[in-house]
Amino acid sequence: MKKWALALALGVAGTAISSCGETAEAPAGDVEAVPGLTVENARLVLPPVSGNPAAIYMDVRYSGERSTTLRAVSVEKSENAELHETSEWNGGMVMGEMGPLLLNDGDEVSFEPGGRHIMVFGLEDDVAEGQSLEVTLTVVGGDKTSFEAEVVAAGADR
Repeated sequence: MKKWALALALGVAGTAISSCGETAEAPAGDVEAVPGLTVENARLVLPPVSGNPAAIYMDVRYSGERSTTLRAVSVEKSENAELHETSEWNGGMVMGEMGPLLLNDGDEVSFEPGGRHIMVFGLEDDVAEGQSLEVTLTVVGGDKTSFEAEVVAAGADR
């Protein structure tokens, strides 16, 4: 194969591969619900020490013709939020960012203390118990579902 043809083929392949990971982000206020994805019992537990991360717990249900995968989360009035999980590693429990969560028809997943949860970093100082914050889950492909999480005090029923 001639060098120019090889370079052209690699360039086209590189462009195709790089565009595979791109997703169109919906403009703010134009969030479409992911069909079949429901969230219940959502609550944001404030950190016991101001400035530390908060945690969100919830119950997720999915009923859809095709599988979907949770890949990201954002939380109103925060700098950043991540899907996290606690797992056993090397004889101890560790917490860290979790990979994408595949959901099949009929799946019910609890995000709870000691397991899956959402870590919320850089929560604004004016967030207080009794408020609600908007949480947005993003699935592979870019579709989003938003819901309200009640803000509860540290030490409250989680």
